[in-house]
Amino acid sequence: MTPETVGLLAGAGLLAGAVNAVAGGGSLISFPALLAAGYPSVQANVTNTVALFPGYVGSVAGGRLELVGQRRRLRAVAVTSALGAVGGSILLLTTPGEVFRLVVPFLILLACALLAFQPRLAKLVQRTAADGHERHSVLLQGCVLLSAVYGAYFGAGLGVLLLGVLGIFLHDRLQRVNALKNVLSVVINAVALLAFAAFGPVAWAAVLVIATASLAGGYLGARIARRIPSQALRIAVVGYGVVVAGVLIATG
Repeated sequence: MTPETVGLLAGAGLLAGAVNAVAGGGSLISFPALLAAGYPSVQANVTNTVALFPGYVGSVAGGRLELVGQRRRLRAVAVTSALGAVGGSILLLTTPGEVFRLVVPFLILLACALLAFQPRLAKLVQRTAADGHERHSVLLQGCVLLSAVYGAYFGAGLGVLLLGVLGIFLHDRLQRVNALKNVLSVVINAVALLAFAAFGPVAWAAVLVIATASLAGGYLGARIARRIPSQALRIAVVGYGVVVAGVLIATG
């Protein structure tokens, strides 16, 4: 790689890691950078997933204080996330992606709507559940499963989708929900990484550059998110998600 390409990918990795830690959607920074560097689209997509994994790990490290007291909650959804990621990885490696790419922007817009109206929707879920705890768990697990399938298959906007879903069912500060989202992102992307490393056309030189930068970006992004008020973070995430969806529609 030329020094210019290294600089492009390193800068994209740093920004993508930070954005993933705060809101999700960092793939829309690093994926176009890989395309601009000359990698074919499928190889760029697979390489992007592998390369951003350290950034998710960094975001978990940066937000570890917000994970205190969430061990039981995490165990309840981590296995579901892994199973969904297996399904999403198989879809990416064995089926054409054109149809799914058409619906990706609308999934992101749905996630933005869920997050924007999270307080009202959370009350509605509680009020309409015949057995609040049991139905709460079933709905949460189902939504996390679908989010994990999506995340392993494409990944862009996964954080927005997870944050919107978790925000409905979990009554907690958005910063703590965001920290949980980061852990689930690690689980989902770890499964995808193993599948793509074994069976996908990964460009390992590009992975090394982006992964190193995204690790630093993820750690810094998680620390920044801790200092943002919940309402401000919600507005920022929704706004960013709408932009992500608009970019995907415009370039689709």
